[in-house]
This record gives sequence, C-alpha cells and structure tokens, in this order.
Amino acid sequence: MQNAENDSRYKLKERIPIVILHYLTGIFAANSYMLIRLDSKFWILALLCFAAAFVLPLFCAGGFPGQRLKTCYYGIKMLIMFLVSTTVSIIVFIIEMVYIGKEGFLAWWPAVAIPYTAELVYFWVGIICVYAVSKQLGLKYRLIGIFCGMIPIAHLFALGIIIKKADAEVKLEYAKNKLDIARAKDQVCATKYPILLVHGVFFRDFDHFNYWGRTPAELEKNGAKIFYGEHESASSVPESARQIANKVLDIVREQNCGKVNIIAHSKGGLDTRYAVSMLGIAPYVASVTTVNTPHWGCEFADYLLSKAPQKMRESVAAGYNAALRKVGDLHPDFISAVTDLTASKCRALNKDMSGFDFKANGVYTQSVGSVMSRPEGGRFPLNMSYMLVKAFDGKNDGLVGMNSFKWGEKFTFIETTTKRGVSHGDVIDLNRENIPGFDVREFFVELVSDLKNRGL
Repeated sequence: MQNAENDSRYKLKERIPIVILHYLTGIFAANSYMLIRLDSKFWILALLCFAAAFVLPLFCAGGFPGQRLKTCYYGIKMLIMFLVSTTVSIIVFIIEMVYIGKEGFLAWWPAVAIPYTAELVYFWVGIICVYAVSKQLGLKYRLIGIFCGMIPIAHLFALGIIIKKADAEVKLEYAKNKLDIARAKDQVCATKYPILLVHGVFFRDFDHFNYWGRTPAELEKNGAKIFYGEHESASSVPESARQIANKVLDIVREQNCGKVNIIAHSKGGLDTRYAVSMLGIAPYVASVTTVNTPHWGCEFADYLLSKAPQKMRESVAAGYNAALRKVGDLHPDFISAVTDLTASKCRALNKDMSGFDFKANGVYTQSVGSVMSRPEGGRFPLNMSYMLVKAFDGKNDGLVGMNSFKWGEKFTFIETTTKRGVSHGDVIDLNRENIPGFDVREFFVELVSDLKNRGL
C-alpha cells in the first residue's frame, strides 16, 4: 500500500528561513523590555515584530488543500511559538532580575507584563485555530486540553499532545491531497463496473450519516463511481438480501452498466452473499468483497441470546426498533438481525448457500479482516465487547472473531505494527479517525484499483 505520508514526494515542505524568522520575531517582541528601557523607539520595532509573528506563519508552507488545513497549520505554528517564547522568556526574566530586580516593582513589572501578554495572545490565537478546525483531536483531547490547562506542568504535556495530533493530521491530509493530484490522470479507481457499498447491521448509509466515512470521497477522487445499498439497518439476512438485490437491479437498469462490484461490511457481507447465491442476481454482479464479515458467525452472540432473559431481549429490541424507525427504517427487526449473526444461524445459512458456485457464475470473490490488539484499541462499545468476544471467538475486531472473516478466492488480513490494531469500525472509517499504521482510505483505493486491474 502506498504511504504518501512517508514518501518524500508528498511531504509538507516548510520554508525554513521563514519559520526561523517567525520564531525570532515572536521571541523578540515578547522579550524587548530591556531594549525599550534603553531607547523608547524600540517600541516601534517590538510592535512590528509582534505583528510579523502573526503574519509570517501564513507563508511558512504552501499548497494546502483548503482553508481548514491552512488554519490548523497556522494554529500549530502559533502554539509552538508560545512554547518556544515562554521558555526563552523565563531565561530572559531571570537575567533581567539580576540587573533591575533591586530597583523595585515599578522597574521590573513590565518585564513580566510584556512577555506574559504576548505569549497569552500567541497561545489563544493558536489554540482557537486548532480547536476550531482539527478533526482528529475529537472531544477527548479537547477536554484533556481544557482540564489540564489549569494544572501546572500537566498543561504543557497536554499541549504537546494536542500539537502532535494536529500536526500529524495536517501532514497526512497534505500528503494525501498531493498524492491524489499526482495520480489524478490515472483514475486508478475507475472500474469497468460501478461500486455498490453495502453497510452492516444497525447503521444506515444515507439521509443522516455516511457509514463509510471519508472513503467514498477518496474513491471518487480517483475515478470510482459509488452507489449505496440504502437498505434498512436491522433485518434478517433474507430480507436485507432482497433489498440489496432490488438495489442492484435498479442500478444496472438506470445506469445501463451491466454489472456492479459490491463491497460489503459486517452483516452486509452475509446479506450480499445471500442475494447473489439465492435471489438470482449473479448475472449482474462482477465481484463481491466482504469486509470484517462474520461468515461463520459469532459464538458470543449465541451465548448472549441464550443467556439473556426473554423480557430483556424484548425490551432491548423494542428500544432499538423504535429508534431505527425514527431515522427512517420502515420495518426494523432487531432480534432477526442479531439471530442471523450467531454461529448456529450462520451454519444454517452457509448450508443453504453452499450449492451456489460464485466463481463458476463469473463472480470474483474476496474477503478482508482485521483485529484489535487490546480493548483500548476501539471506540465505545467495541472497547467493552472486545474481551467478551475474545473469550468465545479468540482474536477479534471488537465484534467478529478472526476465524470468521475468511471467504472467497482471496483473503486479506490487515495487520499493523502499533498496539492499537484495527477495529470493526476503523476498517470502514466509521469514526473518521486516522489510525496509526493503517491508512483506511488508501487501503480502499488499493482494493478498488485491484478490481480495475482485473477488468472488473
């Protein structure tokens, strides 16, 4: 997989002389008191340097794809200025006290007020810019910054984390944009047949929320034509399959494209397999790619359904179904959807579908799977379910065991060198989060590019 962030051709290139000048002007403006004492005309130079400290970051780097990243970069530079200037100001103040400390309060208070005011402005301009536009900080790191901001020493560590997260975001998005521009003419994702994205259980892919995060836009930038399953969020496999089959036929008829390539996540993979093998749409499907699909079911789901009291099951189902109706589902069926994810039910479904040969019917098949490395590696509720699933299904992505992913002619297992791993939601960019060691958008670009290269 191409890693644009580590490719020197796409790295953010800063104009180092301007960066250095930026820091020097800001530091001088904050620590100009002794010169002003010698000659009041230095006030003019100090004010000019103060103004330059806010203008120069605009020219420290160029080529940003949009104002958001440029603003984030600007904020980072101002926060770094705050840290550097504060460090220098402490040293300068100690030196100043050696010379003017005995002259009394009226002599030395400006030595505190001037740098304090300058650095306060540096900090607030920087933090407002970063907080306003960064997408990777999330609520967690914003709250850490707010709470730790009132605790000495801790606030410096928190600020360091905020700068690091925002800086990584800017560099990654800059690199990805440069890469997309460089390969735009190649249209690496312009497959012969359009792509149909099929979502998993308890989510929707239209109206209120794009289930696939930033991935569809990235694929479209590289030439893909994208459609969505638009089926209900919670139904039995046969019912979801019926809706998907109708969607495939609609796309083929309206687009006059002959076939579609289907990429399905989670239960959507089971729904798609059933639609192709049992509902007669194989002639209209070029390929099926399943992503973290429980092809062989989830043992922990069997356990939960067998142990949960009837009243509890009915209460939870009623709550889910009511919520799903509010977002547009007509006939949500929580119990049927969950039951079809159990290992016992999947064995029955696999038996029903076993008579159909995808390859013999001209449908290319492949599967993808990933696992988390530890509970902390996933967002709620996957961080809570990880250990339960592990007890029944072994290594897992927070919901599905590793042994349940493999299906089709080709299997791709996603591995990272980080302790986090890749969760059930990470693998489709559900949370729009940059995962260390795994570029989800580039992964799907590579996956669709491979379909193109296969003539699909």
